[in-house]
Amino acid sequence: MKLLASFLSLACLLFRSAAAAPAPAWQFVEKGLSGIVGLEAIVVSPTLVVMFDRATNDPLHTPDGKVAWGSLWNLETNEVTALKLITDSFCASGSILSNGTMVSVGGNIPAAQDLNQTGALDGRMGLRLFGPCLDPNGKGEGCTIFEDLETLQLAETRWYTSTVRLFDGSLMVVGGIHESTPFYNTDPVNSFEFFPKKDGGVPRPSDFLARTVPVNLFPRVFALPDGTVFMLANNQTIIYDVETNTETPLPDLPNGQRVSNPFDGTAALLPLSPPLYEAEILACGGSTKSDQTPVEELSAQDPATDQCARLTLTPAGIAKGWVVEHMPQGRMMPEMILMPNGQVMIINGGLTGYAAVASIGVPFGNSNAANPIGTPVLYTPSAALGSRFSQKGLPTTDIPRMYHSTVTLTPQGNLLLAGNNPNGNVTFVPPGQPGVLFVRCEIHVFFLYSWHFREFRVQTLDPPFMQTARPTLTNVPSKIAFNERFTIDVNIPAGLSTSSIKVALMDLGFSTHAFHSSNRLVFMDFVLSANKRSLTITSPPNNRVYPPGPAYIFVTVGDSTSVGAHVMVGSGANPPVPDQGVPL
Repeated sequence: MKLLASFLSLACLLFRSAAAAPAPAWQFVEKGLSGIVGLEAIVVSPTLVVMFDRATNDPLHTPDGKVAWGSLWNLETNEVTALKLITDSFCASGSILSNGTMVSVGGNIPAAQDLNQTGALDGRMGLRLFGPCLDPNGKGEGCTIFEDLETLQLAETRWYTSTVRLFDGSLMVVGGIHESTPFYNTDPVNSFEFFPKKDGGVPRPSDFLARTVPVNLFPRVFALPDGTVFMLANNQTIIYDVETNTETPLPDLPNGQRVSNPFDGTAALLPLSPPLYEAEILACGGSTKSDQTPVEELSAQDPATDQCARLTLTPAGIAKGWVVEHMPQGRMMPEMILMPNGQVMIINGGLTGYAAVASIGVPFGNSNAANPIGTPVLYTPSAALGSRFSQKGLPTTDIPRMYHSTVTLTPQGNLLLAGNNPNGNVTFVPPGQPGVLFVRCEIHVFFLYSWHFREFRVQTLDPPFMQTARPTLTNVPSKIAFNERFTIDVNIPAGLSTSSIKVALMDLGFSTHAFHSSNRLVFMDFVLSANKRSLTITSPPNNRVYPPGPAYIFVTVGDSTSVGAHVMVGSGANPPVPDQGVPL
């Protein structure tokens, strides 16, 4: 089998070299090996991505010889460096504070069989900090995870929790489960807490979380431009006012659609645009199965729903309710990524089943899901209803990205994909057991592969503009205030029409379990100079439209997007920070 695969690879390479250079197109590109299963990922600098896994038997080791379950991925060199952690970060969440510090939140009890290799401690109250990496070479040298179990802990044990950065630059921590249970949330954490601590460190009880069990793990949570928080768990929604501690119910998702774990669909806050910055939520995929279905009646072959539902969070939009649309196919465990041009990439997941591992009546091997989907979907929010979804020109990958996988937009403007593991730990292909031979000569790839085992291969999904001349940004300030006008230089390649320009301010978010915490796009007003060599941009009006903290500025001209320029939005002070800018 290996000899056959080698021969076919050589033949395909010879065929490719003789063919004419292809036109610019979307393409999946393999970049290397992650060393750990990348089940969580967050961009922490223009060149670095932090990934987390379970404290288990990953092949990557720290300098002291211990198994690593955290790593730094270098976007420029495609190399990985082990990070030394103390607590188990399995199925955690996270975000970045107003001062630029990444915080990983929650986790799990380490597996007993792995303790000799890892030495990990209970991560359910874990807070893991990665400060702004000051390595001038961008390689992350000397950059580490900081943990202090005596002074930095959550108030409650939380596994499968969610986080979101608020208008004061702090993190809100939402829900989760106290102990490991096979599938449904049978030991829920029905409360909110904050980091840094509010309310003297006492969690706030939540009626919303209490009534959305047992399908309410990893609630989908978004900071709204008025400072309130939208929450979606199971098929129910609320707006939560952090300042008054009040919950306002909103319409349920229609047709029984459920999108939180373990019935994992996904959701996104659509791009915000001046002058009104009206918030819209899009929820896609998941399942319409009843949340009272006994576990033994669930199957990995149960179809996922293709429904998307969109809600405008204005009085008129709420009165109208959710507007239903349909993806080209149903998806369990998809993720939605905001693109700098305002489109939304729906990627990863499977046609059937549920989240989690070996915990339903009829699994597929160890997986609760089956039938991986390798072709993403682009959603255009501004298009007419019925014509917003497209797979035209999008490639297909044979590397599944289902449970325990991740994806994030990078500062380079492409998507980084990693992970996939339908097992309790890292499972290697047994010696002598063949994989499955996929032959995809149209993309010139042959390889041996079986998706029942862990996945270390890292890919990017590159847009067509990465194969052409792109706009470039220079003289971008390192820090911008709210409601401020600032000027940057832009070089626009010949042939790009300046009649269509978009300037996006983006939080790239934290990817975990079919959800992207704090992912955000705010379009900014601008004026293009007469010589078309500079842009005078107006930043968001206040710290509620864009919660203070790091961001990337992308400029899209026609169909081509620049590399993102890293900026600090707001004062860069430690949270909590006072209100900044002007009210809407």
